[in-house]
Amino acid sequence: AVSDWSGRAGVGLLRTIGLPPLAETAAALVAVDAWMYCWHLANHRIPLLWRFHRVHHTDEALDATSALRFHAGEIAISAGLRLALIPPLGVTLWQLLLYDTLLLPVIFFHHGNLRLPDRWDRRLRKVIVSPAMHRVHHSRVRAETDSNYSSILSAWDRIGGSYGERAPGSHVAFGLDGYDTDSWQTIRGLLSTPFRPPMAARPRVGSHSPSSSTGDGSKRRGI
Repeated sequence: AVSDWSGRAGVGLLRTIGLPPLAETAAALVAVDAWMYCWHLANHRIPLLWRFHRVHHTDEALDATSALRFHAGEIAISAGLRLALIPPLGVTLWQLLLYDTLLLPVIFFHHGNLRLPDRWDRRLRKVIVSPAMHRVHHSRVRAETDSNYSSILSAWDRIGGSYGERAPGSHVAFGLDGYDTDSWQTIRGLLSTPFRPPMAARPRVGSHSPSSSTGDGSKRRGI
């Protein structure tokens, strides 16, 4: 309904520019992917959003199922904000569906329990988010958790100064401190995570320099 209304009203940046259909669709996909980067970043920076998003990070065994591990509250907020995104950008419903069609296999891939040869992974993450790149994001080290927010195109982290990497083959400990007991991994525990404090809370405020050392053999780099 929102997409139909914005189409009839002729509103939206993409409609104003008047690109050819193929170029408009490509621009729409890039714009939505940029929004996904900003949304992911906000989930780590805004305390209320982090309460819901930390469900995704309490997984201690990163695999393809982790790509679907989101709290219903986060999904509801994300869906509402996506509706608000349609009119100013002029994105159509089918363009959003096309983006999601591309997004799902990519996030299953980079959440998957895969280890590519380092030279392949490095080449891949010049364009899209690779398994090694996203493993850093699921690290327990705070400066690493707060890095590598991109969903499809890896360029957003380089542009935003949030790109981080590990030495090839180094071990990454997944999960969040304070959420290690089995009770947090049940359906009840996951649903209640936004509303219960961790056993040993860690601060979620403050920012980190892109070049700051994270310890545990890791580093963060800017563009």
